[in-house]
Amino acid sequence: MRIAMVGSGYVGLVSGTCFADFGHSVVCVDKDAGKIDLLKAGRMPIYEPGLDALVADNVRHGRLSFSTEIAGAVAEADAVFIAVGTPSRRGDGFADLSYVFAAAREIARAVSGFTVVVTKSTVPVGTGDEVERIIRETNPEADVAVVSNPEFLREGAAIEDFKRPDRIVIGADDARGAAVMGEVYRPLYLNAAPILYTDRRTAELTKYAANAFLATKITFINEIADLCEQVGANVQQVARGIGLDNRIGSKFLHAGPGYGGSCFPKDTLALVKTAQDAGTPVRLVETVVAVNDSRKRAMARKVIMACGGSVRGKTVAILGLTFKPNTDDMRDAPALSIITGLQDGGATIRAYDPEGMEAARPLLSDVTYTADAYDCAEGADAVVIVTEWNAFRALDLTRLRAVMAAPVMVDLRNVYAAEDLRRRGFDYTGIGQSREQPMRTEAGEDRPIA
Repeated sequence: MRIAMVGSGYVGLVSGTCFADFGHSVVCVDKDAGKIDLLKAGRMPIYEPGLDALVADNVRHGRLSFSTEIAGAVAEADAVFIAVGTPSRRGDGFADLSYVFAAAREIARAVSGFTVVVTKSTVPVGTGDEVERIIRETNPEADVAVVSNPEFLREGAAIEDFKRPDRIVIGADDARGAAVMGEVYRPLYLNAAPILYTDRRTAELTKYAANAFLATKITFINEIADLCEQVGANVQQVARGIGLDNRIGSKFLHAGPGYGGSCFPKDTLALVKTAQDAGTPVRLVETVVAVNDSRKRAMARKVIMACGGSVRGKTVAILGLTFKPNTDDMRDAPALSIITGLQDGGATIRAYDPEGMEAARPLLSDVTYTADAYDCAEGADAVVIVTEWNAFRALDLTRLRAVMAAPVMVDLRNVYAAEDLRRRGFDYTGIGQSREQPMRTEAGEDRPIA
């Protein structure tokens, strides 16, 4: 099938490339000429493991191309996906749909013959209705079916998620649109990926409900971690104890400094606003948002306490800046609040991240960016692990301690076992344990990335 992907950001580029790898003919469109030039040159505007090779392979085989011109791509397409950004709107936290609606108007002017217009962007309930209204108002002769097809991609594992999804949700109020979407995803038939057909509004709400539920699991275990620290319990063992219950499951029960990224913060806010406007407030999600925001700030205070109650005049080494490993995404990353809080306390910050430093530079001032973890720790009064990159999981602890001014480690991801670090002479602070109690973990334990 012929597919036009309007928006070549994270969702659009990954989705378009994977569709091309299925054998479809895909044109990824973006107004950002610089981004399109990068893609045409074989350079990725985002970091996602394996994406560069997959793009190159599909471009070489003629299934994937890039353009700044939307009209031609849309006119030739059987399905047009809207994959533009929907950031939180300033002032009220509602999703900013201006890019979605602008794309709908341009698509309406360019469609030719029956076309399925698919909202891939994360949008509030009822957005598909407005997209359809805009298209019919802009071009009354347009023969279109507007469909919702939310994405469920994890940054760092997006290609695997797309090709082996837990489920595909298709919200269609038009039988022709549902049939075309079935053909779009037919290559996944052999993987037996379940396809859930719903009405359009149900599909839109499913995306928000899924992210809000996962954010709630993260926030729940983080609050249990705080309780563990006060009563002398071990949050990792608590998480394992409840996660073995099939009704709960083990994923997203890894305590840490709070959730961030491109989805959970904005989607929980948008769901809160949608529910308030509908007169049915989601109090649980409202609390999740508030608790997560305060947790990020509390992590700076945790580091300060580990440094004896003050960081004024001290150097703190930050390992990991992105909100999770295997991405360069700094959106709402806990490191932003943590570093700002430490700087407010008078600390000098050195930082290292395998992929996120360029994205961090415009967001953080007065930070010294370093070449690797050991360079970062040089002369530091404390090392703080903020993001659990693989590069930080097997550090040479003898070398690390030798370059530090003081052997203080604050492990906000529980990468290391407390007894091991203390045996090596570190003053170790983890998450969800009292400072006196060793943290015991099981070798090879799966740590879901929150």
